[in-house]
Amino acid sequence: MANTTSAKKATRKIARRTIINKSRRTQMRGAVRTVEEAIKSGDRDAALKAMKHAEPELMQAAQRNIIHKNNASRKVSRLTHQIAKLAK
Repeated sequence: MANTTSAKKATRKIARRTIINKSRRTQMRGAVRTVEEAIKSGDRDAALKAMKHAEPELMQAAQRNIIHKNNASRKVSRLTHQIAKLAK
């Protein structure tokens, strides 16, 4: 338990940020999930449309330190590669 006033304030700030970050993480994961579902169903157009929404979500999450920058880039790369495979 925090003792000093600054530590108490820090715990309040952390609690607020945690709620915001959870929301953003959920939103990002949902965007990625729609792309994965479109890929699984084999619908290339839907996958491309979902990817247009998911890529900025991932990169913004990386900018906001919700996930690591390399993690976001890797996810984008792998999803793009899977979508490219659908064209064949």
